[in-house]
Amino acid sequence: MVRSDTEAGVGVAVAVFDETPTGETTSELTLEFLTERVTVRELIRSRVYQEVQDYNVACAGVFHGLIQPSEAQPLRHGYRLRPGHSIDWERQFEQALKAFRGNGVIILVDDQEVEELDEEIELRTDTRVAFLRLVPLAGG
Repeated sequence: MVRSDTEAGVGVAVAVFDETPTGETTSELTLEFLTERVTVRELIRSRVYQEVQDYNVACAGVFHGLIQPSEAQPLRHGYRLRPGHSIDWERQFEQALKAFRGNGVIILVDDQEVEELDEEIELRTDTRVAFLRLVPLAGG
């Protein structure tokens, strides 16, 4: 899932997945990094930036991203937005950080949970990154 061509100056390509708590993969996105070591914060930033840019270019009406944009209606695997609506990636990034800090999003790197935004991750040829969104239970 990870390609390392740092000697050629290309960087590292990492496939990240969204998974449900039952292990079902709901989406996949490939991210490019210039180095083989990134922080959890950089991983989240890259992911949010890429998915928002992809949506804003396509304006498909359905956003498949980590965090629900304001004014969006949730779908089973995404969020419906009104036609022509663009998303602010910086606002999405701040919401993603808030969700991570509040345990609304869990990130697993090679099946191990990362817990700190400044924690460094070493990207290797076999690194697997999964994002799990947790839904609060009703009646709490």
